[in-house]
Amino acid sequence: LVKQSFLKEYPVKVIHNGINLQIFTPTESDIKQRYHIEDKKIVLGVASVWDRRKGLDTFVELSEKISDSYQIVLVGLNNKQIKKLPDNIISINKTNSPQELAELYSVADVFVNPTLEDNYPTTNLEAIACNTPVITYNTGGSSESAKIFGKVTEEKGVDFILKAIYEDNFDETEDKRIDYRDTVYEYIEIYKVVLLDINYNLN
Repeated sequence: LVKQSFLKEYPVKVIHNGINLQIFTPTESDIKQRYHIEDKKIVLGVASVWDRRKGLDTFVELSEKISDSYQIVLVGLNNKQIKKLPDNIISINKTNSPQELAELYSVADVFVNPTLEDNYPTTNLEAIACNTPVITYNTGGSSESAKIFGKVTEEKGVDFILKAIYEDNFDETEDKRIDYRDTVYEYIEIYKVVLLDINYNLN
């Protein structure tokens, strides 16, 4: 998009978000036992702020249609939202640590991100790093990261998400994990180039 704008004459480089792979990695836990859902497949949703734009309404509708063999777990809800959600959704206000969040990603069978507006969400990357596939709409960078490991539904709506969950066949690239240290290195390399250019022009 930048290359289509008035900035098209300038160099453009994309640097993807990265995450801490020492934390977000497949992690064992007793979460299923803790919530008494040992016999369920887990559909996970995570957001720092939940609203319609992030797909909260979608999860409510999904809870009405999904098979009893699945359990929806949502993380990041406020107390008011928790009180309003259906009883068949496990609602978590927030995790106590990034490690606990990694445990949730790891125990989930699928991470669903029905966002209607997004950039390049790190929640997708965190799920993928924990070896959990992502289902999302073709929205911004959310679809781009889901193509690493998961499925993108071109149509928006609960029925399309439900179909993707039930089909349970997800595309997977060879390298699924994006380390934040690689991201930092790319920024440093750009700064080096810029500084060299500035010094050259000053001299």
